[in-house]
Amino acid sequence: MSKSFKVFLFFVILVLILPVIGLFKWTFQHKEVINMLILDKTVPDLERQKHRSFNWILNHDKYVKANNRRYLYAKDYFGFFPLKPVRNRQYEIKRIRLAQIIEMAEDYDGAYFTDTYGVYFNDWYQGINKNRRSRKIYGGLLNNDYLLLKEMKDRDKLIIAESNVLAFPTPDLERSKLEDLLDVHWTGWLGRYYESLDTIVNPDFPEWILRLYNKQYGKAWEFTKSGIVLVQYNDRVVVLENQEHLDMEVPYIYSSKAAMEKYNVPYKINYPYWFEIVEPGNNIELASFKIHTNSVGDSILLNNFIPDEFPAIIGSSGSAPYFYFAGDFADNQVKPILAYFDGIEKIAPYLFYSERPSDRRKFFWEYYRPLMSSILEQHIHNTEAE
Repeated sequence: MSKSFKVFLFFVILVLILPVIGLFKWTFQHKEVINMLILDKTVPDLERQKHRSFNWILNHDKYVKANNRRYLYAKDYFGFFPLKPVRNRQYEIKRIRLAQIIEMAEDYDGAYFTDTYGVYFNDWYQGINKNRRSRKIYGGLLNNDYLLLKEMKDRDKLIIAESNVLAFPTPDLERSKLEDLLDVHWTGWLGRYYESLDTIVNPDFPEWILRLYNKQYGKAWEFTKSGIVLVQYNDRVVVLENQEHLDMEVPYIYSSKAAMEKYNVPYKINYPYWFEIVEPGNNIELASFKIHTNSVGDSILLNNFIPDEFPAIIGSSGSAPYFYFAGDFADNQVKPILAYFDGIEKIAPYLFYSERPSDRRKFFWEYYRPLMSSILEQHIHNTEAE
């Protein structure tokens, strides 16, 4: 048997054995009960991508519900529920009821509002152009949702909310009340990195952004490189194109020293998805977004009163444990089956993501996973210490 064949055989055996060991260790890992309420109103298909990665964390870290059963991403949440077969376009909505709010605030250990954007006509019905804005079927933060968060905050329960809870289509009144409750204020600006701004290369680029740009500037869309698009709630559009306006094409998240130590997150990481510009009030800014503009880009931001650095993660400075993520942090491309293997994160850099700026999977493995695991672990520890 040649040396090269022996090396090959060793690696084959290693690849076969490691998953078995990981599954075995996960199976006998200690279970921890945490009763989490998950709200996701943006579920246009059976993938449930807007909350699935949080469910992955719960399962991987062996958190179970009060009945000692594991969390199921297809069932254990409030919001929009597509019904099988999806081709029939039938759905149900699991709402937070006013009469149940007090009981729910007592029973749940925490709440995570992962997405309230909702489901729209073009998302739900087949054969419709999904890149156009359309009529809402269901979405937005409602008064009962707000009342539940208020009751839970009053009881010092864990609260996690993220973009776009404050943004469209949440009504102005509910937005204002939630801003006051969490002392987080939305400036009206949203943004996103696109690997290609060329509508021929990127046919999925939203048509509504093109229409807004044409209406605002009176000229056709001429961008072809990668870049960042910023949209204000009153339909203003600002485009920052790579090389023309940007020194670094993708926004970065920079963590504070306290966040790095407490939540085991890296100092910086690229973030190639939707984010929003908010003000932290009297809370603690644990991490910030940074748009790396050149001198031309600086002028564009200055003329539109847009900062180049703004909060990414906001934490409470008081006794009530709450967090606000100014991005779609829970929207990650991760396979649920990988949650059941202990130590899977150690091989993730070699198998599950690349270093491409547009690869969102890196954010999950290197940032979201340790952040959420640390938040849950510390909440459990603090609750047991009381």
